[in-house]
Formats: sequence, structure tokens, C-alpha cells
Amino acid sequence: MVKHEAEEHPELQHPSTKRAKQIDADTPFNELLRHLDSQDSIDHVENVIHWFRSKDLRIHDNKALHNASLLAKQKSKPLVCVYVYCAEEFQWHGTSPARSDLILQTLGLMQAELKELHIPLVFATAEGRKEIVPTIVNFLKENDASHVFANFEYEVDELRRDIRVFKDIGNSVQFSLYHDQTVVVPGEVKTGSGGPMKVFSPYHRIWLGLVKESPELLDTVPGPERNASMPDLKGASHDVPPVPENKQFDSDETKKRIRKLWPAGHAAGIDRLNHFIHKQIENYAKTRSDPSKDSSSRMSAYFSSGTVSVREALSALRSYNSNSADFSEKGASPGVYSWVREIVFRELYRQMMVVIPHNSMNLPQNLKFDFVQWEDDEDGWKKWYEGKTGVPFVDAGMRQLNHEAYMHNRLRMNVSSYLYCNLLINYRRGERYFAETLVDWDLCNNTQGWEPSYTVFNPVSQAEKNDPHGDYIRRWVPELRGVEGKAVFSPHDRLPKAEFEKLGYPRPHVDWKETKQRCMERFKSDMRDAEP
Repeated sequence: MVKHEAEEHPELQHPSTKRAKQIDADTPFNELLRHLDSQDSIDHVENVIHWFRSKDLRIHDNKALHNASLLAKQKSKPLVCVYVYCAEEFQWHGTSPARSDLILQTLGLMQAELKELHIPLVFATAEGRKEIVPTIVNFLKENDASHVFANFEYEVDELRRDIRVFKDIGNSVQFSLYHDQTVVVPGEVKTGSGGPMKVFSPYHRIWLGLVKESPELLDTVPGPERNASMPDLKGASHDVPPVPENKQFDSDETKKRIRKLWPAGHAAGIDRLNHFIHKQIENYAKTRSDPSKDSSSRMSAYFSSGTVSVREALSALRSYNSNSADFSEKGASPGVYSWVREIVFRELYRQMMVVIPHNSMNLPQNLKFDFVQWEDDEDGWKKWYEGKTGVPFVDAGMRQLNHEAYMHNRLRMNVSSYLYCNLLINYRRGERYFAETLVDWDLCNNTQGWEPSYTVFNPVSQAEKNDPHGDYIRRWVPELRGVEGKAVFSPHDRLPKAEFEKLGYPRPHVDWKETKQRCMERFKSDMRDAEP
């Protein structure tokens, strides 16, 4: 049976492709910029507010916080920090227990750090998503704020939220937003014809040139200066909110395991960064695609929450690279070049979100894929997310995800391809599962990682190439630990039937070659006459 599943899975609901094109034609990002540009400057300063979001959770090298502190210090006024807590927002975005816990733990650490500077970090609670804007606006009014500072978030919902805040505060509060997530401002890397660059290779080349020519792009800014005293505030709590009830870990054992893997806070992130740069990066180029080596930096959770800034990371890397911001193949070691290249992907994904905003609205970048009729295979879906498809490389990846709230990037590509190509299950369900499970979930990265395409990964040949000894598979699929040689990559096809059945490992849910052909035929037939 073939059908769309929006009724059963609300995360699959989305606007029409026609509406998506209208949004792309006049983006919320450009609308917000117009509003900001139209503001009159407010010279009289009262309380200065920094509004933390869930992507800038640090007091070090935080552009909006730094500028808020400069104004407060210049005018001898107090600096106040606020975070708007909304349990429904965590649910709406599918935020995982691991990421929810990391965010709230980090906020607690930040609050203690700011308290030493007599700077309050308080929490304004919105009962529902529709109350987020009234909650922050009321907080500003109740506390005589004249200026509010924050950092840009580039997704449609967040841009529209900031537009509504701007409209609701009117001329009473000056609203200042800063580009803090990236080194190069999204939208500023252009093609020869002047349009925004959307292709990685030329974007990468231009980005490397910009940073080499303007190394000050990597400079960091200091944290905020001390308030003279701790100001009294209204309409907010000093208590760090609890993790929402539906975002709790399933057990104390899981909580302890995840917190050990992903310790919260800026200091933990910087320790991890320094260890990677000084102990691992020189082997990164050679081993980055082999998941058994676990040679990635594991900085993704700290970048996605903003606990460590990309500027901090690249500034440290510049020091390591003989104080040079030339991260090209000629200017850096293979390991440095390769790792910076991965960061540039992150930068491009934010540019893509700004110029193609429908990416954050449960729609594929290539709108023709919205016309594909997906399969209703609940048995395949369950086997996929449990890591029991009978395909060892795919199953190993999913089991790592479920155990660590993290998955090696090579596996992310393979498990996504298997879900929407071989099982023909709506890619949006997999995208949502990643959001609900990953500690490093990031909408800009996740949407690009799940963008459907005609590329069908072969998980057997991928395993043979990237996990050549089968160590990763054997680690995460214990049923196969005793399987020797290349049989571990495809035990059902490479072992005698009786020997395979003794393993207690499932048969493949589908035939890879047959389902690849089915996928190609389905995509071509459904998209041939599609008119988004």
C-alpha cells in the first residue's frame, strides 16, 4: 500500500510547494532585515537585555552578549540576561532528551558563571509556543528595557518569531541582532552573477579565500563585564527550568551514560576541542571516514548548542596552524584542511537556510521530491530505528545512535539512504527520528543531511571501504562478533544457511538490488511530470 502519512505523523505536514516558492521569493530573513534597518536609534538607555536562545549558550565570544555589555558599561546601566523557556517548543522541534538535558545543564552553568559578575540570568516561561512572543515582550516592558540584544537564528519559525517581537515592541525598545553562528555571514558568498552560492566546491574555495584575506573574521570577543550590583527583576524566575516531562531520559543509567559522553558547558567543550587539535587532528584526514577509529572531534553538540563558537574553534586552529588563517591544502596539514572543510559545510548549510527557507518547513530543497509516493512499511520502519534491518552497517549505525545519541557521519549518510531509497519510507520520518535522538541535532545540518537524491548508498560496499576490518560492525552488532572475514559485511549472503541461522541476527528486510531499482523507477515516474 502506498500513501502519504501526514495524518498519522504530524511532523510530515507542510505547506504546498506553491506556497514554498512564494516564501523563497520574499524570505523571512530579508523581511526581518528590513524591519531592523527601519528602526530609529534609541539614545536613552535603561536596562539592557541579552536574550539567549538555544544556539548561543555561552558567555565567551558571544557577539550579541558582548555588544549588550558594551552598551550597559558605557551608560552605567545593568545588563540582564534572559532565556525564554517553553516546554511545547522542545516538543514541536522534536528536541531529543540528550539535547534537552544538555541545553538546560548548560544554562545552569552559565547562570552560575554570570552570577559571579552580578549579571542575572533569569527564565521567563511561556506556557505554549504562541506565548513565546508575548512572554519576551512583557518581560522587556515589565523590566524597563530600552535595548534588547540577541543573535540571529536562521530557521523560518525563529525568523518569524523575531519579526513579531519587533512589531510588538514598537518604538519603545531597540532590537539588535547579530550574526554569531558562522564566520562568514549567510548569504554573503556570491556566484559570479551576484546570486547566493549554493554549490559546495566553489563556496568552499571562496570561503577559504575570504578567511585567508581577512583573518580577523576568526577573532573572538571577550565575555561581559561585571555589573555594579545585581538588579531586581520582574516576570521571571531564577530557577533553572526542568527538562520537560516528555523529554526525560528513559532511565538513570541512560542519563549517566549520555552525560558522561557529552558533558555540559563551555569548559568541557574547550577541553574536547584542545584534545582534538593537539592529539587527533593530524590523523583526521586518513581516518575520518572509518567509524571504527572514532577520530572525529565530537564537537558537533557544542557547536549546535552554541556552547563553543566556531570562531573559538578556528581561532585555536589558527594558532595551531603557525598563526595562519590559510586553511587551504597548501596552507595547512591534511588533517587541518579536512576538518575545516567539514566546518565549511556547516557554514554553507546556514547560507542555504537563509536563501531557501522552505528547507526548514518539512519540504525538500528539490520540491519535485514532494511528489514521491512513499511506502507504508511499518515493519521496515521499526527494524530501521531498532537497528534490525539485517544490513550490518545500517544496523550498527542505528544502534550507535540509540546508545550514544550520536552517529558517525559516514553512517548518517548510509542509514538515511537505506530508509528512503531501499525501504521507500518518507525521508521526513527519518529526519524527525534523528531530531528526537541526536544530542547534536541542528535543523540546518539535519535538513541538508536528509535531502533526498538519486544517490543510493550500497551499505555492503560502503562498509568494506570504510570499516575494512569490520571492527565498527562487530562493536555495535554483538551477534556478529564471532563472524570472521568479509562475511561480517553481509552474513546472510556470505555464510552457509545453517551457520547464519545460529547467529540470531535477522535476515535482510529487503533485497538491496531490487529495492534500488524500485526506488529509481518510483522517483522517475513520480517526478517526471511534477510541477512544484
